[in-house]
Parts: sequence; structure tokens; C-alpha cells
Amino acid sequence: MTASIIDGKAFAQQLRARVAEHVARLKRQGITPGLAVVLVGEDPASQVYVRNKGRQTVEAGMASFEHRLDAATSQDELLSLIARLNADPAVHGILVQLPLPRGLNAEAVINAIDPAKDVDGFHILNVGRLATGQRAMVPCTPLGCLMLLRDRLGDLSGAEAVVVGRSNIVGKPMAQLLLRENCTVTIAHSRTRDLPQTCRRADILVAAVGRPEMIRGDWIKPGATVIDVGINRVPAPDKGPDKTRLVGDVHFAEAVEAAGAITPVPGGVGPMTIACLLANTLTACCRAHGLPEPEGLTL
Repeated sequence: MTASIIDGKAFAQQLRARVAEHVARLKRQGITPGLAVVLVGEDPASQVYVRNKGRQTVEAGMASFEHRLDAATSQDELLSLIARLNADPAVHGILVQLPLPRGLNAEAVINAIDPAKDVDGFHILNVGRLATGQRAMVPCTPLGCLMLLRDRLGDLSGAEAVVVGRSNIVGKPMAQLLLRENCTVTIAHSRTRDLPQTCRRADILVAAVGRPEMIRGDWIKPGATVIDVGINRVPAPDKGPDKTRLVGDVHFAEAVEAAGAITPVPGGVGPMTIACLLANTLTACCRAHGLPEPEGLTL
């Protein structure tokens, strides 16, 4: 048996199209969703992410506000900018690109964002709301994973789900989302005793541990659905000296022989993250104006 491939790139394209349609309807009512992205410093990867976010925001018909600050920006200056964005009615979503330069307190910065505009879903209030089943802004990557799972499997009730990784960005919120879908959820990590055996129980296996190809094919229950969140750059000497390639946290060549369905890397979860960021910005805009939330784009 060879697993079917979950095409996150195609799904994200459809999601962005649905967002753009809803944005166009809002604009006919005189409302334009706006996303503000704050980048501090010159981190090359962050610059690429911000450029892609800005481009896709504009393509969806939204207003894009980019704030690029010097690496020497002080905590007070950054908090002052966030206060201005919180008060700006044209801004419905605020995203501060992480990591921040040394000397800046990321937790304090994130928690200074208005929770209603926290489209990353990292504010402590949104974290708490998600954990207690209340209406929250949901982190983009886990939300994208959930959309892919719902599309592939339909009702997730009763499924045995294992999340490998316990980060605040993916692992913990992913577990909360799966609990809301009535899965039986285990959070596993590098200290889990007999991690392979824990993974073998999973009908749904979400890998978000940040270690290249750590999860092997014989760790996977036959027919399981595997969501690989990992994006790891590893040497690719076959392509030439100093060349690299992207791999996930799952050994794809092995896993594809055991799983029922699997996300590839690249082209799986990655494209969903920005698409869900746009969906979250649209949701925040609808909530700010007391309008119905777009169907299928939120929890």
C-alpha cells in the first residue's frame, strides 16, 4: 500500500480564493480587511516570510501594512508601535514576525497585541480561550493542519491522535484542536518512553518536533493519516557542493509505504500557514464589524 498524498499547496490555493471572494463582498460594503506585519531586524528567513505574507495579503484584496524596524529598536519603541496599531481601525490583524532580536521580550510584545487582532493566536488570552473551548484566534499552522485533516477524514470523533512536539506554536494548540474534534489525544516528545510504540497507536499522527526524518516508517500504524509539520534543511551532496534540500520530521520514503495519507515536505502544511493567516485576518475583520464569520474558515 502506498499512501495518498495530501496536497496542501492546492488546498491553500482554494482557501486563499475563498478568502478573496469574501474580501470582495466586504469591500462592496466599504470594508477592507487590513493586516499589519512588524519585522524587527534583518533576519533573512523572516524577510522572505514577510515578503510572501505581504504579497499574498494584497492578492487576496486586503490592505497590507508593513513596518520594518531596525534591529536596534527598543522595547518601548516596539510597544508604542503596537499600541498605535491596536488603536487603528484600518488594522484588523497584527503579526509580529518572530524571532525578535536579542534584548526584546517576545512574550511582552505578543501580549501587548489586542487579542482581537492577534491573528497568530499567540496572546495568552487566545491560548486560554482555545484551551477552555471559547471563541479564540487560533494559531495558523495548527488551524491549517486541522483543515487538511477534516478535508481528508471528515468527522475526527473517536480517532486516536498523537502529536509529537509540545511547542506553544504548534504542538500544544494542535492537541487542543484535536480534543475539540473529540479525538483521544496524546502529546509525545523527545522524553517520551518508547516513542515509536506511542506513534504506532495513532490513527492521526502529527509530527512537529523539528528533527529531520526522525519518525520512521515502522513507527506508523498501517493506514494512519500523517501530518508532517517539520521543515528542515539538510545537506544534499547529490545536488552539488553546499547544496541543501527540505525534509520533514517524518522519513517520507518509508512512511509513504505505511500511511494511508501523508503531507509531503515541501508542499504540505507549509502553504497552509499563510493561507490561514489571511483567513484569520478576515475572521478578525468580520468580528470587529459584527458580521457573520466566513463559513469553513474558522473553527
